[in-house]
Amino acid sequence: MIERTLFSADHEAFRDSFRRFMDKEIAPFHDAWEEQGYIDRAVWNKAGENGFLCMAMPEQYGGAGADLLYSVIQFEELWARGFTGVGFGLHSEIVAPYIERYGTDAQKAHYLPRLATGEMIGAIAMSEPAAGSDLQGIKTTAIRQADGSYLLNGSKTFITNGWHADLVIVVAKTDPSAGAKGTSLLLVERGMPGFEKGKRLKKLGLKAQDTSELFFNDVRVPADNILGGDAWKNRGFICLMEQLPWERLQIAISAVAASQAAIDTTVAYVKDRKVFGQPVGNYQNTRYKLAELQTEVQVAQVFVDKCTELLMQDKLDTATASMAKYWTSDLQCKVMDECVQLHGGYGYMWEYPITRAYADARVQRIYGGTNEIMKEVITRQMGLHGR
Repeated sequence: MIERTLFSADHEAFRDSFRRFMDKEIAPFHDAWEEQGYIDRAVWNKAGENGFLCMAMPEQYGGAGADLLYSVIQFEELWARGFTGVGFGLHSEIVAPYIERYGTDAQKAHYLPRLATGEMIGAIAMSEPAAGSDLQGIKTTAIRQADGSYLLNGSKTFITNGWHADLVIVVAKTDPSAGAKGTSLLLVERGMPGFEKGKRLKKLGLKAQDTSELFFNDVRVPADNILGGDAWKNRGFICLMEQLPWERLQIAISAVAASQAAIDTTVAYVKDRKVFGQPVGNYQNTRYKLAELQTEVQVAQVFVDKCTELLMQDKLDTATASMAKYWTSDLQCKVMDECVQLHGGYGYMWEYPITRAYADARVQRIYGGTNEIMKEVITRQMGLHGR
């Protein structure tokens, strides 16, 4: 296998530390969390106490000022172990960066330290019942009132961390007549009158991840809660587009880590499981299939590592990130399907890790922009435009 060169000795020491945290604070409870449909709030506080939240944030806001490779390691380790209910990534590497990059000084000082400790759990509300990947088609509105506040109305769905969330970045139209150019991001807090959380959604996979509907009925949002203030009013779509490459690369990182873990699990299984008097791994079909999968995952790992290098240099463009997201999530689903097949009937039993990995993989081709949308983004950079 090609040796990875992304990580230093300090990064690998962190990996060991985070693995110990998972062994103690996540592994004993994740099965129960899947049954209840959400992870316990206490693990957020423990992660904050151990410095595992918002690591890339500046120290002045409670972060460690660490490079993004520490977050890459978190994504890899959580998905390799199948701990997909833990929503640290969205909280630390989507919600917090929006506030850090676009927020006013007052917004940063108020929210970021609380996100770093786990006192507040963050979510971002983009998708709507009638608008998923098409962010320009959102219907939620935030209309300015005479006192300067905004009256927020609409609903969101499929919101990760939505049920636990204390702070939600809500994508809304502050100028509905202007299309994408009238979109703003609003900071909505738990307890604001008119802000209600719907049921936790029951999903095919990611069963321990609290995913819910959110409803906004005449929520009066103070003018100070427009992310970035007046300077970023009606410019929310720009923020979304600037942050999507990193979000999509996060999916790719997770997809490759989960795929490699599935191969490793399956190799161990076929060495032990016997059919017609010999291990399943002795059959040519098994060996060749695993060779094919390992080759494709190795290729994907090299590409994703290169994309990560580009990200660290602030050179990762939208089309390349879209390639990584679409290719690796398609591959992840292929790997899981083949590995389930090699497990035979046991691959359909929920207590087997490969079965859960199979269920968890499917959504990777949907969220962060469907893979069909990824192909549209890629072709546009190629100078091809549909009608």
